[in-house]
Amino acid sequence: MKRITMMLALLVLSLGLYAANVNPIATAFTNGNASALENNMDKEVDLSLPSLTKSCPGSEAIQLLSNFFSANKPSGFTVVHQAEKKTTGFYVGKLSCGQFTYRVNITYKIAGDSILIQSIRIE
Repeated sequence: MKRITMMLALLVLSLGLYAANVNPIATAFTNGNASALENNMDKEVDLSLPSLTKSCPGSEAIQLLSNFFSANKPSGFTVVHQAEKKTTGFYVGKLSCGQFTYRVNITYKIAGDSILIQSIRIE
C-alpha cells in the first residue's frame, strides 16, 4: 500500500512540473503592464475588449491592451481557473479595475518552456 501511495504522489508531482507558468502573465495584468507580455504574444492574437474585437499582430495587441489599462487602471488580478491539454491551455481570471471587475479569458499554446498567447478576451 505504501508503494502505491508513493507512486501516485510522484506521478502527481511530475505532472505539476509540466504545467505552464502563467505567473508572469498574471503579474502583467495585475500591474497593468501590457509591454511585459511582449515575449508571450503569438504572431497573431485574437483580442476582444469591451469596445473592440479584432485579430491583430501581437505588437498591436500589446498597444491596444496598453490603451485599455490606461483607461482602466488595474488594482488586482486573480487566476480563477487554469487547464492544459498537451500543448495548449487556457485560463480564466478576474481583473479588478476601480469599481469594475472584468472576466479575462486567455488561451495559449506551449512552445518549449514558453507560453504564446493566442487570444485574450476581456468582458
